[in-house]
Amino acid sequence: MRLSMSHPSSSPFSPSVPVSEVSWADPARQGLCHQWMASIAAEQGLLPETLRIASADASFRRYLRVDTVQGDSRIVMDAPPDKENSEPFVRIAALMKTAGLHAPEVLNWHAAHGFMLLSDLGDATMMSAIDAERPQANHGLYMQAVDALVQWQLASRPGVLPPYDEALLHRELSLFPDWYLAQHKKVQMAGQDKETMDKAFALIVQRNLAAPSVYVHRDFMPRNLMMPHGAGPLGAQLGVLDFQDAVHGPITYDIASLMRDAFLSWDEDFVLDITIRYWEKARKAGLMDFEDWHSDFGAFYRAVEWMGLQRHLKVAGIFARLTLRDGKSKYLADAPRFIHYIRTTCDRYRELGPLLKVIDEIEGTTPQVGFAYGRM
Repeated sequence: MRLSMSHPSSSPFSPSVPVSEVSWADPARQGLCHQWMASIAAEQGLLPETLRIASADASFRRYLRVDTVQGDSRIVMDAPPDKENSEPFVRIAALMKTAGLHAPEVLNWHAAHGFMLLSDLGDATMMSAIDAERPQANHGLYMQAVDALVQWQLASRPGVLPPYDEALLHRELSLFPDWYLAQHKKVQMAGQDKETMDKAFALIVQRNLAAPSVYVHRDFMPRNLMMPHGAGPLGAQLGVLDFQDAVHGPITYDIASLMRDAFLSWDEDFVLDITIRYWEKARKAGLMDFEDWHSDFGAFYRAVEWMGLQRHLKVAGIFARLTLRDGKSKYLADAPRFIHYIRTTCDRYRELGPLLKVIDEIEGTTPQVGFAYGRM
């Protein structure tokens, strides 16, 4: 996530719409795409006349689907190079392949014009297969996601991906006061309230930087995971998308992202169940050799909550920006889920009490009462 979620609304492999739905704001770009496709059609076995929309994107990137003479399909990424840098996508796709993950393969890339041909992972996201009313019915799916996550983290090497450092964590957190509060709520932070928020943000960053670093997908959630598709050694694995903003950072981030979803809420029992199972697998893989995490799930879970809090504050800001700046109104409708996540976590830790009070005043909500897991 570059400070904008790459495509939280839909997967690049969601069901296609008719060919006639493809529209181009720039006729010159349409011509460039047609020229590029014509130049690779024979080599790649493409049927250019079948080009159609696969999904839009929260950024300037979009995805098209095209059929092949073999009877299957490919994905075309349309990413204008003056607005989107596709190099990280290509580089991280190769990293994922090396890690043994099921990610789109880059079959052709016209870097100068921003067009890319990818293997097609199908049109069914993990999200589409989830039964939101029966948490345990999704247990197997989540364990597949956990397996993919541990596999990704085990491939980690320092110095390969950009660091999820103090500057980036703070930059992301600033989206909350800059966009959610100032632009959406029309509240400018000042005086004691600003001091309270700044102090809380500094503590959140400090806590998260203390965690060991691994490869971080940065948007690891059911909308960016694909149901098993096709034959071959990777056919039984969940596919992984939206990885172009991956970094090297806190091991707590992706499990927080998976279990505290941007578009889906689970009861604490299910969140704990899957998180414990992730912890057990990660511990067995040697990923929990830090302080007392290897023996104390509670210590690890508290770190996950602090990481989740950073993500929730950031995403509340992103969703406000997507709505108010980019005209994507549906995103801000999910803001209450994030405010709930934020308030629940702040209520669990005494040092976050002042921040909770500020947020409650802004939101006009009643302070929560009662015991909560992990309060310190």
